[in-house]
Amino acid sequence: MNLKRFLGEYGEKVPGYDTTVINEREARAAAGLLFMLGMIVIFVGIGYNHIIVARVYLAFLFLDFFARVISPKYSPSLLLAKFIVRNQKPDYTGGMQKRFAWMLGWFISFPMMYWFVLHWDITFYKVLICVLCLSLMFLESAFSICVGCMIYKAIKREDPQYCPGGVCEIKQKDPIQRFNPVQTIIAILTFIGLLAGIYLFLAKTESKTFFGEFLHELVLTKAQLQQEEEKKIAQEFENEDF
Repeated sequence: MNLKRFLGEYGEKVPGYDTTVINEREARAAAGLLFMLGMIVIFVGIGYNHIIVARVYLAFLFLDFFARVISPKYSPSLLLAKFIVRNQKPDYTGGMQKRFAWMLGWFISFPMMYWFVLHWDITFYKVLICVLCLSLMFLESAFSICVGCMIYKAIKREDPQYCPGGVCEIKQKDPIQRFNPVQTIIAILTFIGLLAGIYLFLAKTESKTFFGEFLHELVLTKAQLQQEEEKKIAQEFENEDF
């Protein structure tokens, strides 16, 4: 393997493009697959109290990102995605920025591999690493937002070619991309409603796990937590009286 070519090129050469590229449709589909599998792992882990599925998934994630860093041709998730979107028109994005993003994903998978696959030692803050990874996958699959590509752009201090979603090329929004006043109000109210719903759920619902308890305490003020504690103490006294 030519080391210079390996470090300087990534992806496929496509006529009409000045640099090697990746099919963004395949990348987004692969991110969606991994995100879906990650959510299934969470539900199975909570519902059936099995850790083996999490270990298998995280080991697969580690190996899959390693394969991506070497070559997208050999990534299992990208190959599955390639089959799924094979009848869709390719949407090309620059290869080097995607490699950088996937390299970050591989680095993120390192601690998960150690904590949850080699040595099962789960804590809330370690779980946050998994949440971060799933969040990045969701952003890529749902919105074509490649955070790693943004970091790559910031490091290089120049616009890379062929960014996901064409964000490097867009200088002026089309009319269909703009908000009218009614749309703006609806979007703002929807966003506020989502935040309020999440807050009320976390604040008012009794937590069943340490993760839920942490989130519950996170959204409450010290005064509210103190009030809850006083209610618990009062309830314990009432139960003792009976």
